[in-house]
Amino acid sequence: MTKESLYKKSYFDRLPEIGDLAPEAFKAFVNFDQKAMAPGNLSVKLKETIAIAVAHTTGCPYCIEVHVKNSKNQEVSKEEMSESILVAAALKAGSAIAHGVNALNTYDNHSDTELYKQQYFDRIKEFADLAGEPFKGFIDFDTKAMKSGALTAKEKELIAVAVAHTTGCPYCIDIHTKGAKSQGASKEEVAESILVATALKAGSAIAHSVNALNAYED
Repeated sequence: MTKESLYKKSYFDRLPEIGDLAPEAFKAFVNFDQKAMAPGNLSVKLKETIAIAVAHTTGCPYCIEVHVKNSKNQEVSKEEMSESILVAAALKAGSAIAHGVNALNTYDNHSDTELYKQQYFDRIKEFADLAGEPFKGFIDFDTKAMKSGALTAKEKELIAVAVAHTTGCPYCIDIHTKGAKSQGASKEEVAESILVATALKAGSAIAHSVNALNAYED
């Protein structure tokens, strides 16, 4: 039967079918996911807050539904949730503008065969001259999104580390890992934030498998 709606909450109920179709791998994922989200150096509350941000980065509606509900159970406030989403938005936008330095290199026929170097990021300032008002608007948004509020600056930097690993932006990873460290985050806390991102990125793929089941049977 053709399903006109591609996303319904009820579709997620089909997820156990993937466990029947590929039991060994599915069981291994569930085990990993549970361990990644368990309390450790980071609290479950912060991990669920990170998960909300990553779910909005992957754009997985099932993940958003699951982790917003989980976060409420961990007493994450609506303000904390909203700030985590805005950090994700700033990082997604930041990944695009950060990669703009690669575009500048290509446009200028840069001869270096290395596609990523820390020094390339110094060219980001050129956008202030090339597209002044939009660039200024982005900087203002990014600064305000990362400012401490309902979430601390340290929490926001840990969220940013997770989102940067989700977007795969090496410049963002460098900036926000250093930012988290400067806010007092330990290497263990950074590692746990990355594993939450890993679980959510894998989880998004598995969650969307219910759409594949629907499509296969169409």
